[in-house]
Amino acid sequence: MTKIFPSKLRKGSEVRVISLAASIAELSKETMDISNHRFKEMGLELSFGKHIEESDEFSSSSIESRVNDLHEAFSNPKVKMILAALGGFNSNQLLRYIDWDLIGSNPKILCGYSDITALNNAIYAKTGLVTYSGPFYSTFGQELYFDYTLEYFKKCMFFNAAFEILPGKKWTDDCWWENQKNRKPISNSGWLLLNEGEAAGTILGANLCTFNLLQGTEYFPDLKDSILFLEDDEESKPHHFDRDLQSLIHLPEFKGVKGIVIGRFQKASQMTDDKLIKIIKTKKELDKIPVVANVDFGHTSPIITFPIGGSAKLKTEKGNLKIEIIEH
Repeated sequence: MTKIFPSKLRKGSEVRVISLAASIAELSKETMDISNHRFKEMGLELSFGKHIEESDEFSSSSIESRVNDLHEAFSNPKVKMILAALGGFNSNQLLRYIDWDLIGSNPKILCGYSDITALNNAIYAKTGLVTYSGPFYSTFGQELYFDYTLEYFKKCMFFNAAFEILPGKKWTDDCWWENQKNRKPISNSGWLLLNEGEAAGTILGANLCTFNLLQGTEYFPDLKDSILFLEDDEESKPHHFDRDLQSLIHLPEFKGVKGIVIGRFQKASQMTDDKLIKIIKTKKELDKIPVVANVDFGHTSPIITFPIGGSAKLKTEKGNLKIEIIEH
């Protein structure tokens, strides 16, 4: 497959916000005001999809409304980036209704994480277009402790240069949208080395349980020569993560996986370093590939932005841990 890298943003670029899963109606005015201000500071022009405020009993909108907003954004030559408003649970409903030729013929940035993992990987599998696992429009509404997230967003969206991922100094796991001032940052003890080694390959994955929804379908990407970036939210307890990871390992094509990078778990997941070590060490298929965990992406804050379909280099040795995004 030929990879397609979308053009980077520049001052004055239009960013289209659309609801691909949950409705933007879930966001407070305060969150949206802060988000809007952040994009203004970056010199970017925001526009919004026609149906983003529709909300049904699932706090979402119809498949037709979401697909229409997605198609309109890709077909509009003024739009340079499509940004998911927030996450949810149902973006995989859209896959049968997407015009893949339209997307492949009009490459542009698409960004989101969590449930948007289904679209990130399906778009790459169907068209070769590199998309981005990164902050939502709603994420930009964090008043405090946002510098790290913003830094890595800019590295991916504005520049072509390769960059190294470094651990953030602090992280949070709180409902910041409920109280912007009452935050309790936690000192970052660094990454957790699970298996030593070196690898290079195409970045795939992101939210593990959502990525697994694509197994056995035409929307699941080729794992050959890949590095998996995997994370999950507070609903994924250690036994859930274990079996979801095992499901991936059972795929015949898993032999093409060259390394694994695991995002930080939320406290409510009850995952500990000891439990994660045991999960990884009981899987002999992982013995000869590098694995590192507690990296800054997933459902805690801050988070990096990384390219689904881009490429990375991974080196995991005691005293020498390095993750570098090469192509994005």
